[in-house]
Amino acid sequence: MFLLKKIFQLRDHANSDAEKPFLEHLEDLRVTITKIVVTLVISMTVCFSFQDKLMNVLRRPIERVWYLHQQTLLPDKDKVARPLTVEDWQAAKQLERAAAPLESAEKEHLYRMVGDDSLVFHSKAVSYLRSALCLQEAKREGYIAGLPIDDEMKKEVKALLETKANPEPQVASSSLSSLRPTETFMLSMSLSFFAGIVVAFPLLLYFILQFILPGLHGHEKRVLWPALAIGFGLFLGGVLFAYFLVLPRALVFFFEWGNDMGISNDWRIGEYISFATQFTLLFGASFELPVVVMVLVKLGLLGYETMKKTRGYAIVAIFVIAAVLTPTPDIFTQCLMACPMILLYEGCIWLAWWDGKKQAKKEAAEAEEEAARARERMTRLLEEHKDLDLYGTEGDEHHGFHDEHHDYRHEEIAGDHPEPPVEHDPDLKPKEDDQPKD
Repeated sequence: MFLLKKIFQLRDHANSDAEKPFLEHLEDLRVTITKIVVTLVISMTVCFSFQDKLMNVLRRPIERVWYLHQQTLLPDKDKVARPLTVEDWQAAKQLERAAAPLESAEKEHLYRMVGDDSLVFHSKAVSYLRSALCLQEAKREGYIAGLPIDDEMKKEVKALLETKANPEPQVASSSLSSLRPTETFMLSMSLSFFAGIVVAFPLLLYFILQFILPGLHGHEKRVLWPALAIGFGLFLGGVLFAYFLVLPRALVFFFEWGNDMGISNDWRIGEYISFATQFTLLFGASFELPVVVMVLVKLGLLGYETMKKTRGYAIVAIFVIAAVLTPTPDIFTQCLMACPMILLYEGCIWLAWWDGKKQAKKEAAEAEEEAARARERMTRLLEEHKDLDLYGTEGDEHHGFHDEHHDYRHEEIAGDHPEPPVEHDPDLKPKEDDQPKD
């Protein structure tokens, strides 16, 4: 309820001319949620038809981790006579397992049919490595030295023992398992849901901004679509950044941690997919920081000076958020999330400065334009009345009008004031009728 109240206050601040009561806010929220749900259902349905390809995409990071781990178990090129890659090592282990139950003559026949001397050489090295691992560590070197093999083979077996290579055939997908009958189906639904969020993110962001920023004008709506494109680009950039750079490193950390503790990394497919999707989506959401900050700047809730003064606090808050969001406890993965967010926040500060400068320039231009219009109106009025005299007359051709106007004013003034008393001349005698009677 507290969050809804803050969102409604943000709506009222963005559209103060049309404040709505609480129930109308709830109705708009219901409409927005309905749009989001319908959009997610449609995008989820579309993504569900590509679940096999989506599974291959999400399985690729763990296969990469497995490949890098296997590569660390192989000796360097200068320690073996023949170069050894992960693919060659896996093929050699498969060939050695196939040849193990055969007799010597049958093995030689199989090796001749393979027709690859390097693969056969590595396959025999796998057999000697397995037999050496059955002995105590102190006896292994003597066992290899007493084998009736050439020095090239002895050198490779000793190098494999030093790196602790695994002679058992393995594939990357063998570390993923399902323990419940319904887990794979629910996994497909979950994977389709997360993929639907990524595909439909522009529309979801549009619906959310439409709810938070109602009553947009025409020019504001035209600016909204490029902003949505930038927001989707940032979200997609965060997802790809996590998928190609951060997620493999996090998986390597957990994989090596388990190996160091002597624990087999038999991960469940459901747990891995949930971890990978949440990890990538959190990075995508964290890359939306510029969109959130610039919306607050446009609403007047943040400014360049405020962001500049609170930069230190913002950096600390970003590291705290990264520590909470990243599922790995290592500082390296936390920095991989926090550093891009800090750079994006710094970019937001400069964008706020540029926006404030642009707004100030626009206001100055509008003020200058208003002053120019006022000067133009004054000049036009002066030109229209430049020949008027003090009484508002214009030239000799209006003297008649002036006289009539003057007489009219005189009569008006005379009517407004009482007549002055008549002064009697002392030389004049009053008439008889005027004499007082006794």
